[in-house]
Amino acid sequence: MNDTINLVDLDSNLQAASPQEILAHALAEHDNIAISFSGAEDVVLVDMASRIKPGVQVFCLDTGRLHAATYEFIDKVRQHYDVDLQILFPDATAVQQLVNEKGLFSFYQDTHKECCAIRKVGPLRKKLLTLDAWITGQRKDQSPGTRANIPVVQHDRAFSRPEEVLAKYNPLVNWTSAQVWDYIRSNDVPYNKLHDQGFISIGCEPCTRPTGPGQHEREGRWWWEEETKKECGLHR
Repeated sequence: MNDTINLVDLDSNLQAASPQEILAHALAEHDNIAISFSGAEDVVLVDMASRIKPGVQVFCLDTGRLHAATYEFIDKVRQHYDVDLQILFPDATAVQQLVNEKGLFSFYQDTHKECCAIRKVGPLRKKLLTLDAWITGQRKDQSPGTRANIPVVQHDRAFSRPEEVLAKYNPLVNWTSAQVWDYIRSNDVPYNKLHDQGFISIGCEPCTRPTGPGQHEREGRWWWEEETKKECGLHR
């Protein structure tokens, strides 16, 4: 309980800190910590971490349904930073059972929750059970309906081991999308080429499409569902 209270105090202390300062604290505080990598925000964190403490763990979820450009992006990041990027895969038996019972596109009828639970949440939970802390690229402005109140650091109760604290750091929480892209351009950070084709928030290929002028970035994700349901279960 004390550790949880301390995280609340720490969150208050870090609210005005820069992403680099938050990252530096997280990497100094925890040896067994990893960056969750998938998109533009996450590669910014990899870039920052490589300057603070080279060799930090990085992992990526491969759902088996990613865009070809995303696979190319993952390999580009691996080579650019010479990082040991661990690829996590879903349980093959669970995927096979889902596809055999419901087909390859059941999420268009019964929401994306079941598919995401198998392809994303399952492998993430397995990984997080081995860590003491993890780092994400969440921002408050990514999804005003579900992420507006994200703290800088929190106890991730959804994935922590019983009676233990799993610290979750969100160093970019107070940054805007514009600040992320300013950093990418200023530091020659590699990015997914789909961003040049109108994609802002990029997930699995069947569940992601480009957004038009004036549309929020999350409108390109699971567009057939209600706005309030546009989370896959990784951040709860």
